[in-house]
Amino acid sequence: MKENLSGTLAIDLGNTNTVIAFQDQKNLNSVLVEIPNITSSPGVIPTAVWFEEPSKIPKIGMSALKMRDYSNSDLFFHSNFKRHIGNSLEKINQKKILKPSECGEKFFQILWASIPQKYLIKRLVLTAPIDTYKGYREWLVNLCSEISVDEIALVDEPTAASLGINVPFGSKIMTLDIGRSTVDMNIVKIEGGEGKSGPIAELLKFKGNDVSSISKQKIRCAEIIGKTGSKIGGKDIDQWIVDYFVPGNNYLNNLLKAEEIKCKLSSSAIKYENKYPIKLFTEENQEKEFYLSKEIFERILIENNFLNHLNSLLKDLLNQARGKFCKVEDLNAIVFIGGGTQIPLVKEWITKKISNIQIKSPPPIESIALGALAMTPGVKIKDILNKGLSIRLFNKREQKHFWHPIFYKGQTWPTENPFKLILQSSKNNQKIIEIIIGETQKERTYDVIFKNGLPKLSEVQNEGEIIKWDKKPLKIVLKNRSNIGEDNLKLFFEITKSADLLVKCFDIKDEFLGEYNLGNIF
Repeated sequence: MKENLSGTLAIDLGNTNTVIAFQDQKNLNSVLVEIPNITSSPGVIPTAVWFEEPSKIPKIGMSALKMRDYSNSDLFFHSNFKRHIGNSLEKINQKKILKPSECGEKFFQILWASIPQKYLIKRLVLTAPIDTYKGYREWLVNLCSEISVDEIALVDEPTAASLGINVPFGSKIMTLDIGRSTVDMNIVKIEGGEGKSGPIAELLKFKGNDVSSISKQKIRCAEIIGKTGSKIGGKDIDQWIVDYFVPGNNYLNNLLKAEEIKCKLSSSAIKYENKYPIKLFTEENQEKEFYLSKEIFERILIENNFLNHLNSLLKDLLNQARGKFCKVEDLNAIVFIGGGTQIPLVKEWITKKISNIQIKSPPPIESIALGALAMTPGVKIKDILNKGLSIRLFNKREQKHFWHPIFYKGQTWPTENPFKLILQSSKNNQKIIEIIIGETQKERTYDVIFKNGLPKLSEVQNEGEIIKWDKKPLKIVLKNRSNIGEDNLKLFFEITKSADLLVKCFDIKDEFLGEYNLGNIF
């Protein structure tokens, strides 16, 4: 008898495919979950629902996909519904039996009930798109009330995708996602960097209780700088392949054969000139063998203006980014998501259009789900700073002191990574440096003015004032005297579980000078 696995399950609901991955609490490695008759490959589920009426059992994934050629499929077969959830702008096909949100509910209910019993799920991690985040989150909160698991956390898709490619927090990344039904391009800035706290998952449920409205741990979404896309995707490429040999034909079996050979020709191991057989049914229902190579495949894409279409989308995206003062050179990486990005011609195209930017190509379909697991290995309640903390420094140009932020109001603690600061001497032959800490007031002060005898708030409010701690300043004795403007001290600040502000001190040559408790933040 196999031992049960206990840990975290991640579900990334996609427009074309949904990915389900599991991480055991005793093992850092993730596994893609297989479910008979639902997954098309380990961890990958076609995002499709077949629903006729309540008295008949609905189907999802591969079981639903096999029904799409049956009669009344325009009523009962549902796909590409995720993009409509929480999105009031896109038009919905009113012919369908279910609304998009209902499709998502049926999909999740059946998926949850079908997860193999060997997986004991202590925590569920879900992903959310950032462009329709508010409405999508509201839908998920309602859905989570029906799911029996103690902890449920939510992460945004671009942040989850970025975690698997080792870009630092605060980075700007471009994502190219070519799925079965759509092409999506966006440029986002990942939360964090520059002394700010990195992204965290939002807790929707904790210890079996709904905390979506009261949790201090709120999601920090990536910031959208630019976004564009179109309803052209892998299924259209499949149709172009069929049309090249059998014009006007859209038999399901032919499209499946085209998809299969498209995936084969997308492999880097396949030689450019080699030809591979593809058997297609003609209009006379006769099976005929044709041959396809990478060369012919690329010709099909070019003749159907696929590269021109990508050029148009990219131009629009970069124009949006420039409007927000983001240039191509500001990008830290380009991330490929979706099976269509594995086509060699697409990789060549983006390399020529945007050179000198690193291209990251994680597993194209499962990267977001695996990133979500990486983001939440031990999601726990963290507290939120209700005031900022700063250190007093000297501005030698203006010959006056000023406050430099260490931790901002709203950051979580205990801190996961220390804040690093390098100090310079403020005078020649300096022997001692004082560490003086201040905090912002808990609340901003508001100016009250009286108009016609009635109190009103002024239009411009005062920023929170920084108040010096009444604790005795820490004095660091330098081993070597230094002159004005010279780097001489490295400081690493952190906040502990007991709410103490600690600092580790090193000289500029990395010699350890000591660790000190500057005081409790309360």
